[in-house]
Amino acid sequence: MRHAAPQSNIRILVADDHSIFRDGLRRLLEAEAGFRVIGEAATGEEASVLVQELQPDMLLLDDSMPDLTGIDVLKRLPPASPTLHTILLTSDIRRSEIVEALLLGAHGVVPKQSASHILFKSIRTVMAGELWISRDMVSDLVDSMRSPAMSNRSGPKALGLTRRELEVIAAVVGGRVNKDIAQAFNISEYTVKHHLTRIFDKLGVTNRVELAMFAVHHDLVKQLDGLRSAETVK
Repeated sequence: MRHAAPQSNIRILVADDHSIFRDGLRRLLEAEAGFRVIGEAATGEEASVLVQELQPDMLLLDDSMPDLTGIDVLKRLPPASPTLHTILLTSDIRRSEIVEALLLGAHGVVPKQSASHILFKSIRTVMAGELWISRDMVSDLVDSMRSPAMSNRSGPKALGLTRRELEVIAAVVGGRVNKDIAQAFNISEYTVKHHLTRIFDKLGVTNRVELAMFAVHHDLVKQLDGLRSAETVK
C-alpha cells in the first residue's frame, strides 16, 4: 500500500536496468530530507508507463537501457508536462545527445560518477525551474551546436550588449566560473554577478547553460572576436 508523501517532498521515479544501482540510488535519495522514491523502472518501456501512472515530480532516467535509450523514452513522454522534470543519468553521452535530450524536454544531464551531493543539488535546481548540466559538459554542448549554417543571428548592438558583457558571455561559453572571470578582467565577483544579471535580462535566459546555447546560436563569441580584430587593425 502506497502512502501519500508530504507535500514538500519531491516524488521521484528511478529508471535504470541495473537493480543494484536502483537500490543504492533509492537508499541515497530516501536518506536525504525532502526526497521520496515512489517507484522504480527496469526498462524504458516500464518507465514510460510508470510516468503516466504515478505522475512523479522527477524522473531520474538512465540514458542507455536495453530496450530503449533515454532519448527514446523522452520522445514517449507527454509533451510540455507542467509537473514532470527529467534528469538524464549517463555513463557516457555524445555531444549531439546532450543537445537532443534538452530539446526533447530533459531538464538536466548528470554523469553517474558524480558525487551524491551533486545529484541532490541537480534535483533541487531543476525543481526550482532551471536547467542542470555539469561544467565539464558545457564546452561539449557548445561545440555540438556550432554550425556555419545557423541563421537569423542578431548582433550585439541589436541585443543591447556592451563590450564587457560580450566578454563575460565568452568566458561563460568557455566554462569559466565567476571567480575565474573576475580574475581575468580584474573585477569583483559581485560585478561579474551584476553583469550576468543584466545579460540574463537582456537575452531572456535564466541560467548559464541557456546563455551558452543562446550565445552559440547567435554567434556572439565570433562577433566579439570580430570587434577585437577591428580594433587591432585600427
